[in-house]
Amino acid sequence: MSVDPVMPALGGLGLVPTRDGRQSVRDYTADQEVRWCPGCGDYAVLAAVRQFLPTLGLRRENIVFVSGIGCSSRFPYYLNTYGMHSIHGRAPAIATGIAVTRPDLSVWVVTGDGDALSIGGNHLIHALRRNVNLKILLFNNRIYGLTKGQYSPTSEVGKITKSTPAGSLDLPFNPVSLALGAEAGFVGRALDSDRAQLTEVLGAAAAHRGSALVEIYQDCPVFNDGSFDVLRRPEEREERLIPVRHGEPIRFGTPADDGLGRWAVVRDGFTLKVVAAAATDPERVVVHDATDHTLAFALSRLSDQELNHTVTGVLRGFRRETYDDAVRAQLDRAGRTTGPEARQALLTGHDSWTVRPNTD
Repeated sequence: MSVDPVMPALGGLGLVPTRDGRQSVRDYTADQEVRWCPGCGDYAVLAAVRQFLPTLGLRRENIVFVSGIGCSSRFPYYLNTYGMHSIHGRAPAIATGIAVTRPDLSVWVVTGDGDALSIGGNHLIHALRRNVNLKILLFNNRIYGLTKGQYSPTSEVGKITKSTPAGSLDLPFNPVSLALGAEAGFVGRALDSDRAQLTEVLGAAAAHRGSALVEIYQDCPVFNDGSFDVLRRPEEREERLIPVRHGEPIRFGTPADDGLGRWAVVRDGFTLKVVAAAATDPERVVVHDATDHTLAFALSRLSDQELNHTVTGVLRGFRRETYDDAVRAQLDRAGRTTGPEARQALLTGHDSWTVRPNTD
């Protein structure tokens, strides 16, 4: 296994760069009318992705977006790349087939909290477990938007919706914790309205070879308006958002006398806790290590449904052999050691029949 939390050059991914690398937002803008509700957070994410894609230096025909079902799943229509609007929850499975058979493509999955974590839950965790070379953008608005406002797998306990008029009883998923538990090699989180950090996380995900999940908090102004407002208001965001970067001490909040955040993250046994930085030995402050799976999981558990301490940035960036590389290597070995006839015999086995037309 090799560890590489730093973004490598895209040329190392085996993809074909453009001849001169010069592209613009217009190159990635499709001719389709964008049809989301006014104020939807999907607009902000689409704008960020369109801005970001030209920086990859890839040909548009070497990029493909696969989506499932939901508001966010209209994404492929609005990008001038290859794309597929697939079926409910199955985008990771379809994208796996593309990634295995087409190593020349940069494959992206666009999904929502309902699509990915309900009907698509098994497909998501196994794509991450296998370490398929996919970049998965999980739009989390804590509600079913397309089907008009039922509670979703990430809705808070007590959430009153059309399907839970007395309040939801379900404990919500933490998508970042789930991805880390499934051994995803790259896990990040960003807010739709924070263009700078979202672009930074997307860039790191694109450069990572292997499974990469980016959870994006985004607003549904019709059925769950203001769900992340506490992370946007200037007077609150500094005290709630914990941006992390590999190799840097984890401090956040309004600046203290030393110019750093006045809150710090320290270890508390097997977990982490937030303390006042001024009253803490600087040596106790955790330095973020994106290759440390245990630390990444502990950071993910700082986030709760009340969003009191919400970690953003790249929580984990760890490289290991990808599933698609392993499949192609296995096929190559089989081809070199057995030959076409033996491979065919292996596929058909001993219990096979030849069907011929009746000539009588």
